[in-house]
Amino acid sequence: MPKIGVEQSLTDVQQELQAKGYDIVQLRNEQDSQGCDCCVITGQDQNMMGLQNAAIDGAVINASGMTAQDVCQQVEQKLNRQQ
Repeated sequence: MPKIGVEQSLTDVQQELQAKGYDIVQLRNEQDSQGCDCCVITGQDQNMMGLQNAAIDGAVINASGMTAQDVCQQVEQKLNRQQ
């Protein structure tokens, strides 16, 4: 199952993704994003996690203004495009 990095404050998103069977990693610093297929950030400070300049293989999703279900749909769309 894909590994998804999620900012700590997005607990509803973490729970929704876990319910769908995704492996969740809490993003506390740039190193936490290593090996993630996709990362979800709050968008409050897009470069706070260093993800704006980070070289991750997966997509970065800005969850600002989205429900947990919306974020899950975005994650699934991004992961389907990567395959």
